[in-house]
Amino acid sequence: MTVKSYCNRSIMKMVVVLITILSMVMSVANISYADIEQPEVKLPALEDVNAAAYCVYDKTADEIILSSNPDDRIYPASMTKIMTAALALDYLDTSATITASANAINSISADSTVMGVCIGETTTVSEFLYGLMLPSGNDAANVLAEAVIDSLLKNYPSDSLTAGPDGINAKYFEDALGMTTSEILNGYKLTAFALLMNYRAQAIGCYNTHFVNAHGLHDDEHYTTASDLTKIMAMACENPDFCKLIHTPTHYFAGTNVHKEDGWSIVTNSNKILLDPWLIAKTSEGYDTHAVCMVGGKTGTTSMAGTGMTTYSVNENGHELFISVCGIPSELYAYQTRYVASVVAYGNLECWQRDSVKVIPGTLGDYQSGNITEMERAQYDPLFLPGDSIEVDYRTDVEEEPEEEAAQESTDNEKGGVNVSIGSSDEPDNVKNTKKYPKHVQWVIDHLIISIVVAALAFIILILVIVIIVRLINRSRRRKKNKNRVRRPYIGEYIREMPDAKDLKNK
Repeated sequence: MTVKSYCNRSIMKMVVVLITILSMVMSVANISYADIEQPEVKLPALEDVNAAAYCVYDKTADEIILSSNPDDRIYPASMTKIMTAALALDYLDTSATITASANAINSISADSTVMGVCIGETTTVSEFLYGLMLPSGNDAANVLAEAVIDSLLKNYPSDSLTAGPDGINAKYFEDALGMTTSEILNGYKLTAFALLMNYRAQAIGCYNTHFVNAHGLHDDEHYTTASDLTKIMAMACENPDFCKLIHTPTHYFAGTNVHKEDGWSIVTNSNKILLDPWLIAKTSEGYDTHAVCMVGGKTGTTSMAGTGMTTYSVNENGHELFISVCGIPSELYAYQTRYVASVVAYGNLECWQRDSVKVIPGTLGDYQSGNITEMERAQYDPLFLPGDSIEVDYRTDVEEEPEEEAAQESTDNEKGGVNVSIGSSDEPDNVKNTKKYPKHVQWVIDHLIISIVVAALAFIILILVIVIIVRLINRSRRRKKNKNRVRRPYIGEYIREMPDAKDLKNK
């Protein structure tokens, strides 16, 4: 056997051994891998976006930086629920419980998208808000609308000197509807809520908007514009709880008096860009948009309105962008995500070109932190929104500042600037909980079983290579030793050299 053939056989043995060991380890560790390929999606160019209107509002600069027919009248469909959620958060305690009335459930059409609650079902305001924003429940919209009017008329009666968050009390509705408070509560709560929606819209400068219901089912007198929708979204996102709602990818509903089991319904966010934020990372031409976070959005679809979405994203330069795309034709519903992502991408690029100064660290992946454990949180988390003071130095080798300086800095921050974060009010405390280790080290820690398997395989390969090298060296030495040994003829040679019997006889 030659040295070459011996090496080939040894390598084959090593491969067989490694495959066997890997199979055993994978079986024990219950690890499986799937090759799931996904093509890179190229967004359409801005001029190829087929929509009735779109508007990119830069709230930080307080200007529209990109638009097409921003003031044309459109039907908002379920994007109406942005206003409904904003009012519910202003007037209701999210931990309070409310009950779905027969009027709220029966006032929607049979083809409505719903949360799935029944007449007489009781759960928290928070649950109804998730039912409103994720599955876009028209039933949840009506329940919340009635609860807002109940709260407003009870807490701010017509003879009261105090007023609600919008500066009005029950007298406004009594005068507008020509009814008493009792009459409104007995049959006109949803009408009163539409009045409140329009009052808020006018207050924030949405003069081309008129609402007639809380959910967005079609009505010729229920309309708005792409420009007004961005203002409504900007107003709603001033509430951190609203940002948490639109940033949530999935929600499991808690058990109720009707649906006893937790998780009786599991809903997902209809904003697909939230789940694949890298869609807005590049334009059709491949330019980096410098978008750093897709906070969230709200979709809206009816046969009359077409489909669309209003979103909230943040640029690397710290600017907040509110973008509304409306009126995508019904035959192009499948293009909703791509069309919206394209406008968001070009809007962020335009924003960056106007102010090319990096303020927020990280990438799109760093700030998509919905529904994950603390150990899986990204290095930069939570998101720094404009107005925040970026105090954290993410270098791991920086010494902590003296307590006196830290206290002084905290006092200064309280005097100026707003500390806004996605989620609950105590979430800013997590800003200092950055990763303790570099990313590659943290990956090893988070994937301990895989790391152990890889290390074990590397060790086995090293041992096998050493064994093969030693055996090759020993074999080479033996061959060399045999060559130097004095050759002795074998018995056959002696036989051939002996004289033939016939030759002996002849002699």
